Amino acid sequence: MSDSETIVIRPFNAADTVAVVELWRACGLTRPQNDPHKDIARKLQVNPEWFLVAARGNEIVGTVMAGYEGHRGWINYLGVAPALQRGGLGRRLMTEAEARLRAAGCPKINLQVRPDNTVAIAFYERIGFAVEGAISLGKRLERD
Repeated sequence: MSDSETIVIRPFNAADTVAVVELWRACGLTRPQNDPHKDIARKLQVNPEWFLVAARGNEIVGTVMAGYEGHRGWINYLGVAPALQRGGLGRRLMTEAEARLRAAGCPKINLQVRPDNTVAIAFYERIGFAVEGAISLGKRLERD
């Protein structure tokens, strides 16, 4: 049985918190300005069932957060354990997130990738995303 066959994608639960944050750190997804524990708590307030983890036994090996405010869907924190990258798990997680967004009537998904993360950009392009001519702006409403 391959790794992808033994991995179950399911909604996040509170017992996953430490492992999820460790995975995000291993994947380079955390930033000093964002407290990952606060990001988890915030997500659990809005569509918590769209915060998915990939579990191999008791080990968390992937995550994705999906969101939808009625206009566009968003993907955040897609991460796959470094040892399992390029094995199809990122694609599986995105397929699961997209299915939830489609079921909610979402017409389009947006996501943000840092310009120097060429590996992630190439991955998203392989699964049908395209770089758009938009500039991302942000404003912190709460300091972490």
